[in-house]
Order: sequence, then C-alpha cells, then structure tokens
Amino acid sequence: MDTQHDNALAHALAAIPGPVPPSGVIHIVIPHTNRFTVVGNHLAQHAGLSLVAIGIGVHIQSLPAGSEISIKTLAARFPEGEVKIACALRELEAHGYLRRTRVRLAKGRFATRTVFCNQPGAVLRGGVVPGAPGAPGAPVVAAAVRNPAPAPGLVREHLRATGPEPTLVPEPEPARVPEPARVTEPEPARVPEPARVTEPEPTLVTEPARVPEHIRVREPEPTAVAGARPAPIRLPAPTAPKQPRRPLPHPHALTPERRQAASALLADLRRHAVELVLSEEAVEELVPGVAAWLERDATTDAIRHALTADLPKPLRHPARLLRHRLTALLPPPLPGVHDLTAPRRAPVTPFQTCDGCERAFRSHEPGHCRDCRAPYGEAA
Repeated sequence: MDTQHDNALAHALAAIPGPVPPSGVIHIVIPHTNRFTVVGNHLAQHAGLSLVAIGIGVHIQSLPAGSEISIKTLAARFPEGEVKIACALRELEAHGYLRRTRVRLAKGRFATRTVFCNQPGAVLRGGVVPGAPGAPGAPVVAAAVRNPAPAPGLVREHLRATGPEPTLVPEPEPARVPEPARVTEPEPARVPEPARVTEPEPTLVTEPARVPEHIRVREPEPTAVAGARPAPIRLPAPTAPKQPRRPLPHPHALTPERRQAASALLADLRRHAVELVLSEEAVEELVPGVAAWLERDATTDAIRHALTADLPKPLRHPARLLRHRLTALLPPPLPGVHDLTAPRRAPVTPFQTCDGCERAFRSHEPGHCRDCRAPYGEAA
C-alpha cells in the first residue's frame, strides 16, 4: 500500500514565507481566535525545570480560576503517577511559579490556597513589581500589594475548599508583608544571644577554680570535656614501666649435637610454613632456645608443631614470634621413673588388747601393755 500524503500540510509548507531551514523543526503558525493561552518562553524553555514540570505549569496556566489542581486530580487526568506529579509541583514551587499555603476559613475549616504566577520574575516575593512604586529603591512598598487592579493580570488563585473568594484574597496578602519584617527583626536579636551564652561560660569555668578540689572534679566535668578537653590530664600518665622481656631459655650444656639439631630444625621450618623464612643471624640467636627444648626431651615434631601452628596473617616478624613461643611455651622437664611411682605408705602397727588390764596398745603380737609387763616379768 502506498504512503498517504497530506496535501493540506504540503500546501501549508508551501505558504511559509522565506526559505525553509534544511533541518530542525519547521513552524506552521496559525493565529488563534479562541481557546488559547499565552505562555512565556521563560516557562516553556526553562533550563532548570523538567519536561513534566513545564507541561504541568502550562496546563495549570490554561485552567480557569477555581479549578482543582491537586495531585490526585492531575494523576487522574494524565498518565504520570502521583510521585512524578508531586515532584513537578515542587519544582514549580522552587522556581516561583506555584505557591501553596493553608488558610483557615470562617467556620474553622482549613483550605489549601494555590497561587500560580505566570511571570515569577516580574513579581517578587511579597507582591512587589520591579519598576513599580513598591520596588526596591521606590518610596512605596504596600501599594502594589493592596491594589486589586493588577492582581488578576499577574496572579490566578485556585482554592481547594469552597468559600467566598473576595473575602479570602485580601486576608493572607496583607499578612505576608509584616511576616518578613517580623522574621528579620528577631534575627539580629538571635545573633547576639549565643554570644551572650558563651560569655558567662568562661565565668562559670573560673568560678569553680576557687572551690576546693573535691568539688571541682565533680562539677565542671561536662563543661571541661566539651570545651578545654581536660580528659588527657585526668587519665593516669603512662609512667608504669613495661615488664622486661623474658630471656630466651638456654640449656645447661649446649653440646655440638644439640646445636646442629636445633639449627637444622630452625632452617627446616620454611618447608612447613613459608612465612617462617629466617636469616642466619636469627637462626644463631634462636638455637639456644630450641636446644633447651631438646634438653627437656621434647621431640622435633613437638617443637615444629609448637612453632608453626596458628600463625598470624600477615606475619611481619617471624624471628620475634619464634622467640616468644620458645620462651612462653617451654615445657617442664620430664619427670624421672622414681617420680612417677606412687609413694609407699609406712607400715602401721595394729592395736592389741592387754591381757591384764584390757587396754588397747600397739604391737605386732598379742600380750600385755607396758604397765602390765613389770608385774608379770615380761621383757619389753
């Protein structure tokens, strides 16, 4: 099927005066006679607004006064969601096109007053028009606010709640003029307040200096920690001497056989743990410690396991680690054979009953006690 051509569009393009640009958009301008809205390029081509915010701003500007422009109403009208529409309205508020305030009605109800300005650059905050009598440098400020004549041309008001418009319009507007004056008045008063607060603080710090020491320690602790940082002064000074390093154990007799065995064991550690690569000087220094283990009948497997088990990662000083383990894990000497046998109990002499007085006495054979042996003529 052939492509359909729009003859009306072709005729309109042919009627454009002047040369047609080779690329880009081509405007066909047809004057409007009804149902149109004048939109400034400052909104349509705003560099700081998103495309959604520009579109919503143009839509709000095209609506008549009193139309509902809540987030739910716009979300039901357009395919964008409530989150995107809320972000666009906040963009319009940030750039001065939209302003939403809550006002209280006569019956105690609250309404949201929405004001849309088609030229936020021409209307400053507070309703002052540049170049008008109320502009900066002009003698009169409130004339542009209270004059109802230019208000319909500059501002369109949209109320969410029902209420008489003429009564609601003048109420908040005169209240906006004294508000910035009230805000600016306490600001210079608030600036010296913190200076006055900081002035008595050094006086409070100097006062407890005259109080005895037991009161000074308890009271100015919070102020001193926040300001002068006396915490390092209160901490005890690190003057406690460090414990001396325990000396490396030495055997009673360092024989050539033990020296050779200890040196070979230390040099062989790198085969079992790649971190334990020792220099010749470190091996010579640690030989007496390994010889002390060998003197106490420790096997080479036991010494190797004690030196290579659970190594820290990364290991920065292998010689220091081996020195510490040889000193701290030194086993006691093996007990001898006689030390492991149970002690023999001394023989106990049994009790006997005396044949004469029937008293108990110790003796290996029955008979008489020591007192009864003399009358009977028995030998002791």
